Amino acid sequence: MTDSLHTLTTYPIARQPGCPFDPPAELIEAREHGPISRLPFADGHQGWMVTGFDLVRSVLADARFSSRKELMRHHPLIDFGDIEVPPAPPGEFLLMDAPQHGRYRKPLVGRFTVRRMRLLTERVEQVTAEHLDAMEQAGPPAELVTAFAKPIPAIMICELLGVPYEDRGRFQDQIDTFLDRESNEEDLIAAYTATQTYLAELVAAKRANPTDDLLSDLTDSDLSDEELRGMSLILLAAGLDTTANMLALGTFALLQNPEQLAALRADPTLTEPAVEELMRYLSVAKTFYRTALEDVELGGHTIKAGTMVFLSYNTANRDPERFTDPHLLDIQRQDGGHLAFGHGAHQCLGQQLARVEMRVALPALLNRFPTLRLAVPAEQVALRPETADIYGVKSLPVTWDA
Repeated sequence: MTDSLHTLTTYPIARQPGCPFDPPAELIEAREHGPISRLPFADGHQGWMVTGFDLVRSVLADARFSSRKELMRHHPLIDFGDIEVPPAPPGEFLLMDAPQHGRYRKPLVGRFTVRRMRLLTERVEQVTAEHLDAMEQAGPPAELVTAFAKPIPAIMICELLGVPYEDRGRFQDQIDTFLDRESNEEDLIAAYTATQTYLAELVAAKRANPTDDLLSDLTDSDLSDEELRGMSLILLAAGLDTTANMLALGTFALLQNPEQLAALRADPTLTEPAVEELMRYLSVAKTFYRTALEDVELGGHTIKAGTMVFLSYNTANRDPERFTDPHLLDIQRQDGGHLAFGHGAHQCLGQQLARVEMRVALPALLNRFPTLRLAVPAEQVALRPETADIYGVKSLPVTWDA
């Protein structure tokens, strides 16, 4: 490692062909130069990219770095010019700081505890079995994203919020469209508007006729309908896209690492460490940003007030100063602990639900189909672009011996 300060040349940075699980090579190279690099912005300003585990963790725990949307005045891809970025809409607490952030997060924390999420295990097992039954009855091949990875977390988050069963298909299609960065602008806006309209109607329905679900419980608080709609949107987006991509990309990674796959099949006690290792290894929620509220010393450099800092979770989770052989998938890894769910006040609220879904669904899939394998060459698996907020596969064709 050298002490010279690295400057990234482009952003986002494409991954190397044939390396679907590794962070982009230039980000890995930047980490080799040191845990922080310069990141030029589209408007000529300079920002920073933090690639080291300890520095990413420290920024996430430091209240001098803000999550507020309206402070995003500079960006590596967007020249905002004189345009003022508006604050996050009511309820969309991921893009807020305390005390607003705490106002929305606090009533949710008790509903996403380890104990409560583990009580959902039986329902996750039932939903998983239903989709595996359908795959088996249809016979090989199958497209794993639509047949398995996407519907399981979709059903669970919809049930938690109280989305009526008959609405789930249309609702999921709308969410898929506005989360897809490759959708054209017209379709994206239409899907986002339709989702917002639906959520507003759902909040009104729960307030009028509460049922046994999270959203109905929240209508008994002092939160407004607009705030509940925003909170619901955040929970849906976070609860759907991340876990769906972890299930699909995690399966892909295990199929490409047959020794790890065999070990997991042979020893059910490895399920929990395997899920944690896949979270670390893949880091599908790969990059977040913060804005310095004052001048801050970080990694021996002064981050000026108002400067944006991008946090590279995928290189932090591959930091050789934190993990032995960081680019190796090892489901029996002893140096655990990762930042896949973030850290600090904004640490992922739904992480325990994601863990339950992964711990149930992945081994169930692998045990139901002992000969599961890719139906296309690995290099033909369609990957999400680096511009997507959540990394993963667009489609994962698989087959097995019927």
